[in-house]
Amino acid sequence: MTGERTGNKGRYAFVSLGCPKNLVDSERMLGLLQLEGYELVDDPDGTDFVVVNTCGFIEQAREESFAAIDEMLQLKRDGKTRGVIVSGCLAERQKEALLVERPEIDTLVGVFAREQVTEVADRLVGHLAEQRAVFRPAPIRALPDRDRLRVTPKHFAYLKISEGCDRLCTFCAIPKMRGKHASKPMEEVVAEARQLADDGVRELIIVAQDTTYYGVDLYGRPRLTELLTALETVDVDWIRLMYLYPMYLDQPLIDAIARADKIVPYIDLPLQHINDRMLRRMARRVTRAQTQSLLEQLRRGIPHLTLRTTFITGFPGETDREFEELADFVRAERFERLGVFTYSPEEQTPAVQLADPVPPAVRQARRDRLMEIQQQIVTQHQQQQVGQTCEVIIDRPVPDADRAWIGRTPGDAPDVDGLVFVTEGGEQPLRAGAITRCEIVAAQSYDLIGVGVGQPW
Repeated sequence: MTGERTGNKGRYAFVSLGCPKNLVDSERMLGLLQLEGYELVDDPDGTDFVVVNTCGFIEQAREESFAAIDEMLQLKRDGKTRGVIVSGCLAERQKEALLVERPEIDTLVGVFAREQVTEVADRLVGHLAEQRAVFRPAPIRALPDRDRLRVTPKHFAYLKISEGCDRLCTFCAIPKMRGKHASKPMEEVVAEARQLADDGVRELIIVAQDTTYYGVDLYGRPRLTELLTALETVDVDWIRLMYLYPMYLDQPLIDAIARADKIVPYIDLPLQHINDRMLRRMARRVTRAQTQSLLEQLRRGIPHLTLRTTFITGFPGETDREFEELADFVRAERFERLGVFTYSPEEQTPAVQLADPVPPAVRQARRDRLMEIQQQIVTQHQQQQVGQTCEVIIDRPVPDADRAWIGRTPGDAPDVDGLVFVTEGGEQPLRAGAITRCEIVAAQSYDLIGVGVGQPW
């Protein structure tokens, strides 16, 4: 990041939870605190304060956030840290109710008040009058994300192009936490991408709540195609696309991805279901026929495409027959990457009012069935990679191993997809951030094993 620390105003620790969009918010807050002169440390013991940037998406994420908050509050009770600041989606969703449940929290910082984190820290460290909660309305334009203190490896970074979501999916509370869709102006996105490239980033991972909707609020129509063309001029090697809603993923965008030099053939396309009645109850605004037509366009238009998707099992009213339709669809489409969530009833969402809830045990059993089907698909797909060569970006060394590294193919996003375990095969040693040709010699579960060939770059 640019800028310099202005002095040592205090020591703090930081806990970041949730999705990559939330991680970008964490990195922005870290950058602001560093520029203000606060020192980040790994161990919260002995700090002036701890920031917990929370996730509030579904019940499992909230439980993780509550556990992290409670752990930090216990450190405060033990005298190991002076204060606890709670930020992010859980703070935004529960607001002052969180202070009632956990009164030892010093300050809540809402999603859109992240720019005020240094003011909150100054008040806490300076023992000034408490300001227990800091919230701001959702902005008309996405907040700036430059001058971040990145916590990802140096060679890849998340690039958030918009904030919020205009979709009204009945199961999702994100619009209530993150507000309406707000695009970041194209010139700001490109400037941030160049700053990341100057900082050594080789892989840009494009994220948003609804990536394909980019630009509608600013320019009156989707402009992801134009944005990607502009990002092709940035000095990086790979550009990866995440969170593409099926609507607005049209042929011009597919053509732009196919002809690009830097955009990897990887599409993250959350579908959630395939049965038409379920899609209507979810308010997804697409049909099975439209989905299948889109998948055919993508497979036909982008050579060597890796498709990632997610589904929800046990949505209210889902019948055995509708689930079997989904299972048959997964078998037929053979997605290279797939994740499955059980339906999580979320307060203040329309889905909690729907009739015929599916018992939790059935939701889980259906999820397990889908993952069993997917495991067979992935096993066959992975075996087909043996004997092939592909590019691999190296993320880190294998612990306690000599000349062995962990990397990813263009078809693998960090943290959600598989890995490649690479043994050095050339004269030039590998390093984190290098890209190398790799011959795949074996497959195991979701991961591959390979040997580097040629010289890394």
